[in-house]
Amino acid sequence: MNKNMELTVGQVAKRCGVNISAIHFYEQKGLISSWRNQGNQRRYSRDVIRRISLIKAAQLLGISLGEIGSAFASLPNGRTATKQDWATLSVNWKDTLTQRIDQLQNMKDSLEGCIGCGCLSMNHCPLYNPNDQLEPQGPGLYC
Repeated sequence: MNKNMELTVGQVAKRCGVNISAIHFYEQKGLISSWRNQGNQRRYSRDVIRRISLIKAAQLLGISLGEIGSAFASLPNGRTATKQDWATLSVNWKDTLTQRIDQLQNMKDSLEGCIGCGCLSMNHCPLYNPNDQLEPQGPGLYC
């Protein structure tokens, strides 16, 4: 590869605004890859910048690294996602995000109810123990 196209781990970290340890972590998880030069130093292709940007954007949306890894694995030949790929990947995540938003809204509504009632009951709290799911375990033994 052309040396002008190779990036060091420090260059990638600076360009992407992440710590070097994050880059190593992403590599360990199989989300990005590198190779070693003759001096046994890691080198990255420029497309790793787009991959890390996609990782960070997806994480801001609450997408797990596992889900991101699965999405990357679906790309042909492990290539970096294009704008069209991102559109496809994001459609697949919309349902998951909508479900999370609904769950959070329900939790918020329950919290407002708890503030009003002030019961502080571990047995009947709609947040901590919805529908008294812990009742079979006994009274307060597994808090």
